[in-house]
Amino acid sequence: MKVHGKPYRTIWPHPEQTGAAQIIDQRQLPHRFVVEDLASVADFATAIRDMHVRGAGLIGATAGFGMSCAAITAPDSEEAFARYIAEAATALCQTRPTASNLAWAVIRMQAAMAEAEGVAAKRQRACAEACAIADEDADFCRRIGEHGLAIIKTISEKKGGQPVNILTHCNAGWLAFVDYGSATAPVYAAHAAGIPIHVWVDETRPWLQGAKLTAWELGQEGVAHTLIADNTGGHLMQHGMVDLVIVGTDRTTRAGDVANKIGTYLKALAARDNGIPFYVALPSSTFDWSIRDGVRDIPIEERSGEEVCFISGKTALGDEQRVAIAPEGCRAVNFGFDVTPARLVSGLISERGIMRAAEEDILRLYPEQA
Repeated sequence: MKVHGKPYRTIWPHPEQTGAAQIIDQRQLPHRFVVEDLASVADFATAIRDMHVRGAGLIGATAGFGMSCAAITAPDSEEAFARYIAEAATALCQTRPTASNLAWAVIRMQAAMAEAEGVAAKRQRACAEACAIADEDADFCRRIGEHGLAIIKTISEKKGGQPVNILTHCNAGWLAFVDYGSATAPVYAAHAAGIPIHVWVDETRPWLQGAKLTAWELGQEGVAHTLIADNTGGHLMQHGMVDLVIVGTDRTTRAGDVANKIGTYLKALAARDNGIPFYVALPSSTFDWSIRDGVRDIPIEERSGEEVCFISGKTALGDEQRVAIAPEGCRAVNFGFDVTPARLVSGLISERGIMRAAEEDILRLYPEQA
């Protein structure tokens, strides 16, 4: 997608340093656009853990490039190389627990290297596979947009060409993937097709990914949008101001339960109560085929309570500051995600098409997982 009119991805191979990569440091947005170099496994692990990068697809792609970096920097002897790769895989997988794309990418990278003979060949294969993961993520998101476009087009026709009002939560945009995004991919496809659309953007406390990231990227693409407080969505739905909800997901079970940013479950309940379609967009790398019960089995990341008690922003003087918004010493709990049961999901939009959030229909599009 575009930044000030120039095409960008969220991660790409470093043009001058083999094994390194460059990312958009998302902690700096929307006030500063900063490109950061990642040149060691520790750099990649820190970027994932401390949310220089975030979002299921981008976490996976970053882990892929992290494993490629490990292959380049590992010792030359085969035994030491294997030990170094295993240690890197463990370090990367321990950074964040909820997004299934992370372990999926690490395992895929290990499998690719295992197919090559000799350290030199393993290094070459690792670099190629990391780029393949990134390219695949972008392509899958583009295809999600194509499938989701049909849903928006149908609503637009029913409204006689009046703007389609779409509510989204957190950032499942191109900043959360390598390009296009998942929840935003149908939005961008509709915008490109000339369909009038408007997006309600949840602020998404405590990290404010909606306010800082989704609003920023929609603005860069010229998509009409309005920022709202997280608790506004239900009111809008009650008053007929939302036609469609589309969110992303960090892990989805084979039965269709969906883990997404904390607060998603409440939006799904409000959508069901008001008869509004609630869709979840995801590339297949986000499925966790090993589990069925998301509420019971999906690990939910609990982050520092400081993220709730403090907030960062730009002052009237133009400098950026972090300020306290709660009483000193206040205890806060900070769950990063919640699980929306499949019964509340109208459908899943993946690169292979649209399916019901039910195991038999998911397996219709992914029969190899039966």
